[in-house]
Amino acid sequence: MIKPSNQRHLDDDEEAEIQRLIAADPDNPEATDEELVHARPFADALPDLYAGIQRARGRPKIEHPKQRVTIRLDSDVLATYRAGGRNWQTRINDILRKAAGL
Repeated sequence: MIKPSNQRHLDDDEEAEIQRLIAADPDNPEATDEELVHARPFADALPDLYAGIQRARGRPKIEHPKQRVTIRLDSDVLATYRAGGRNWQTRINDILRKAAGL
């Protein structure tokens, strides 16, 4: 489904004013057709600078990520670990690692 635009169309006077302001800006002149033909993407024009500013998005990948599983525990066991406060899942994981000899 196409979302209708909430932007109104400019009338001729508004468009002319915008074009006048573009032409009057000495710091950012409008690109000519010849300049646009020779334009290159930033990554191609300055690859070293581009590589220097790239950064990974999100969390870094970890070597051994945890996996979500479903496990059924006795209610009294679960209550005991939860009563110990936050990070009860981590404590259970640590005990399981120790029992497995890891």
